[in-house]
Amino acid sequence: MLDQIALRAELADHYDLSPSTETAEANAHLYARMSRVVSPPDWAIFAPYVAAINRLKAERNAVILAHNYMTPEIYHGIADVVGDSLQLAIEATKVEAGVIVQCGVHFMAETSKILNPAKTVLIPDREAGCSLAESITPAGIAEMRARYPGAPVVSYVNTTAEVKAASDICCTSANAAQIVAAQDSDTVIMTPDKYLAQNVAKQVPQKRIVWWDGACIVHERFTAQDLRDFRGWNPETRIIAHPECPPDVVAEADFSGSTSGIIDYVAREQPPKALLVTECSMASNISDALPGVEFVGPCNMCPYMKKITLENVLWSLHSMQGAVEVDPEIAARARVAVERMIDLSRRLSA
Repeated sequence: MLDQIALRAELADHYDLSPSTETAEANAHLYARMSRVVSPPDWAIFAPYVAAINRLKAERNAVILAHNYMTPEIYHGIADVVGDSLQLAIEATKVEAGVIVQCGVHFMAETSKILNPAKTVLIPDREAGCSLAESITPAGIAEMRARYPGAPVVSYVNTTAEVKAASDICCTSANAAQIVAAQDSDTVIMTPDKYLAQNVAKQVPQKRIVWWDGACIVHERFTAQDLRDFRGWNPETRIIAHPECPPDVVAEADFSGSTSGIIDYVAREQPPKALLVTECSMASNISDALPGVEFVGPCNMCPYMKKITLENVLWSLHSMQGAVEVDPEIAARARVAVERMIDLSRRLSA
């Protein structure tokens, strides 16, 4: 666990991080991307951190990869690449910088390390885990293989390196249906998200899909009744759900897709009102780019994603601590599963 008091004292010795309207104004081009959801006083607090991080990136030859669930000041202020798990996995293979700072949860940093074994991959807070990734182990994979002999294992990228290494191929919510449909076997094992598997089963009825009993703490809390109630109160609102939600929730939605799919849908459709049935930062991050859309309704916060803060990102670049390491043998096997996913996704999209 990071000692935040010692961390702040160390940073204060090297950087002027006091709230500054001058620094805020000097970085107004970044603030313009988030002004709808970040107040001017908050930007005056964030701007010194953003400026310091962006200077350090150049000094360290570093690049920041940020997931769509990051807060706006990270997503718009310091990220070099933003996207969903598939986009970040693909972009990780293109990185030329010697250092990658992963603004996301631990399995994402592991994936970047797996794909870039010679690079330094930093995660600003090692406690940025994932309840879904923690729900499955290699022993669980072995149990499923014993139960369904010969069936390929398609594991969500929201898994540890050890689980990826025990799998045949990975998938993301963006490409899960394509990956499953492309498997030769009539039966396909999906781990660890049971709801993603059940939603994919409806899209790929020609396959018998069996699944591990895991779920995301953000998405499993939404209910179909929640959506029906909200639609009754706001009949003009477009409801867009992530496929990690339970199938009855997805059935109530107007559209379901990965985080990148959700962004593309809202940008294309431009509904007057939109309810994003996913993590809270999604709406915040696309709000300024879509001024004609009013984002409404409930959302659920991911406590793991929110462990990544500007302060912790600055500390990781300053100290170069938080390097993610993966056992080379495990990494080699995991790399096969991830690269199979990337290669197959590219072929199917060509």
